[in-house]
Amino acid sequence: MTDICKFMEKSLMMLTGFFVLASDTSPVSAQKVSDDYVLVFSDEFNQPDGSRPDPAKWSCPPRLHATWSRWIADSRDVAFIKGGALVCRAIPNRGLPGDTARMLTGAVFTKGKFEFRYGKVEVRMRTNRTVGNFPAAWLRTWDTGRQAWHSEIDIVEMFGNKRESAHTAHSQLTVSNARHGQRNVFTHKLNTTRWHVYGVEWTENSILWTVDGEKVGEYVKSADERLLAQGQWSFDFPLFLVLNQSVGDGGGYAHFVPQTGKTYETRFDWVRVYQKKTP
Repeated sequence: MTDICKFMEKSLMMLTGFFVLASDTSPVSAQKVSDDYVLVFSDEFNQPDGSRPDPAKWSCPPRLHATWSRWIADSRDVAFIKGGALVCRAIPNRGLPGDTARMLTGAVFTKGKFEFRYGKVEVRMRTNRTVGNFPAAWLRTWDTGRQAWHSEIDIVEMFGNKRESAHTAHSQLTVSNARHGQRNVFTHKLNTTRWHVYGVEWTENSILWTVDGEKVGEYVKSADERLLAQGQWSFDFPLFLVLNQSVGDGGGYAHFVPQTGKTYETRFDWVRVYQKKTP
């Protein structure tokens, strides 16, 4: 089947469940994108079953100390293609002697391969709903020599077995001052085990989130020079994409405690990035 046929098929068919994911009956198509936008990056994950995601677009992030990255493994067991989707998993660590990680988790990012400033991103995904679950699709940068390292846009995250999605903007101000006074976290009630299209539209003045085309939150650049000087808006730098399945660290919340003997799984059907046409 050609890539164009697969692309059309994804707009017309449901994918069946796999391992821990349930069957699904939700809409599958992307939301209509304004004619002002043009597609600049996409992956339909149509490679052969069992293969790694396209190395021209994705690589494995390093294992670091953050909750999402502390158990990352560059392994086909936790990040692979299956049924026209990218499968990211968190599994018990039973196969790497000498590795102290309690689990192995799958993640991919476009760092060094694709970054962009401003645009519209859509990701179609679903996940299991289990205590300790912590998957995400998000944008960030690791340039610690600039203000930009404070910039992170969470297209979507899920926390444990909650029946909701979360959408967050982390600016320099929100990271450094818990009492920054502006709402930057938004949640939306839904069944996370079903397919949904999560979107974000990022401009020079605002970040707007959607779920299946419905607006669920917006973070706006302040007109207050004092707040701007504190980093209320630090989103004018190129960011790259991250897709990952991790598990929580508890943090005082029962729903965020990982069950290290279980398998967690998130499927990413496709990801598409659009930018406004150059005048």
